Amino acid sequence: MTEHTNRFRTVSKIHNKLQQGRTKITRRSFVIAATGGTAALFSPLSRVVGASDDIRLGVIGLGVRGNQLIEAFTKVKGVRIAGLCDPDASRLGKVKSQFPAAQAVDDMRRLFDSKEIDAVLIAAPNRWHCLAGIWAMQAGKDVYVEKPSSYSVWEGRQLVETSRKYDRIAQGGTQQRSDPMQVEVKEFLDSGVLGDVQYVRLNRFGVRQSIGKRSTPLPIPDGVNYELWLGPAKDQPIFRENLQYDWHWDWNTGSGELGNWGPHVLDDCRHVAFRDRVTLPKRVVAGGGRFVWNDAGNTPNAHFIYYETDEVPVLMAVHNLPLRDGAEQSDRYEKVKPIPGKPDGNRYQQREVQPFLVIHCENGYYCGSRGRGAAFSREGKLLKAFYGDGGNAHYGNFIAALRSRKRKDQNAEIEQTHFTAAWAHLGNISYRLGQAYDSRKAMERVRGYAPWEELIAGFETHLQANQVDLASARAKLGPMLEIDPRTEKLIGPTATAEAKALLKPTGRAPFVIPERL
Repeated sequence: MTEHTNRFRTVSKIHNKLQQGRTKITRRSFVIAATGGTAALFSPLSRVVGASDDIRLGVIGLGVRGNQLIEAFTKVKGVRIAGLCDPDASRLGKVKSQFPAAQAVDDMRRLFDSKEIDAVLIAAPNRWHCLAGIWAMQAGKDVYVEKPSSYSVWEGRQLVETSRKYDRIAQGGTQQRSDPMQVEVKEFLDSGVLGDVQYVRLNRFGVRQSIGKRSTPLPIPDGVNYELWLGPAKDQPIFRENLQYDWHWDWNTGSGELGNWGPHVLDDCRHVAFRDRVTLPKRVVAGGGRFVWNDAGNTPNAHFIYYETDEVPVLMAVHNLPLRDGAEQSDRYEKVKPIPGKPDGNRYQQREVQPFLVIHCENGYYCGSRGRGAAFSREGKLLKAFYGDGGNAHYGNFIAALRSRKRKDQNAEIEQTHFTAAWAHLGNISYRLGQAYDSRKAMERVRGYAPWEELIAGFETHLQANQVDLASARAKLGPMLEIDPRTEKLIGPTATAEAKALLKPTGRAPFVIPERL
């Protein structure tokens, strides 16, 4: 059953009851979403929620992150898990046993049509995030959308515009925005101790493994509604070993590591270093490749990106290979010191950690990681350490905004997380448009800029440490994309038809983002 059939049937039932005098219009919204974008009839609230009323949540996607969200939101006072959705019957049944009173479905549209759901948590695969959010908001639900909040730049903007048109609360899943530590960090940066910011260096170093390569397509497990699992993705044979999670490393279904962990790192850059002043970069170039594993994945496991902004440059390295061949630990950014542990902290806080955000300034630098940060002088002397909770208040922040109905109360309003996701998409687009890597050409992309030369040298050294022969490794170097941040479109000579198609891909019918909302 299509989304439009579902909704027209729902509206028809309401209309019939009205004609028979058996019901009346309430403040619960209902949506007429006709093919071609017919305007919707709705009201601002799905229902009147009092201060003592439970917020009834539906959870879409019951994998690792979905279960983490359930654990987090059930700790928030006044929240009840009222709906569960996953096209995998085994996942659905397992969580249903914990919430026997919750409605359990394999098709999310049934939750959107339910009068017993106020808001939905979207933890389905990335390709589903925007379409699920748009459908939900058109049906009068508020949404919490996991990172990345979109699968492409264009559809991310459509998600934002849907929240505006239907007056829904939409929150992104970059939870560190709710860590009180970030307020302290920004106050310290504003104090002038470190001086002006010169550039920002971002690192996502985390070891992963091969996803394997089958000689025959993977059989779809029994109990999986594959049509709903795929959603907007193309129906292509799968040659990896596992259906779930490893979809991240296939462009057809995922966004690679830059789209997986990247939004957390990029969001810290935008929020802490730029205070959200920078929406999109003006120019982006990327390169890298998938090395060593020879598996069914096609997203890079070593990736470098340069972002030019109206303020200072941002450079990013994303490495899934280890520090060196045979090692277990991840790569390191040797130019800065690790963030120190907290002697009297919990087990996690007691160990030092590598930073993923480094803000290089005139008089020193700031290093940040999840729930942890430190400022150092140019000589490497510790000036101040910061400790937070990683953003545990993020879930309560969403619930509070549902009650207040004020976007300004949100720590991660959907437009901000849209911008952050777009940074990741742009880095992926440049990479995917890339040609054969050439070290000399790479240096010329940002000629004479020392931090860029350092990034390229680090990429090449990282491959050498993992016994990769760069000359035969099929590494890629992408073009320098030009972006108009105001229109969120590509401009200039690299705005080719191929590039534009990656900025605005088309989904698989009937799972298509509407042009008119």
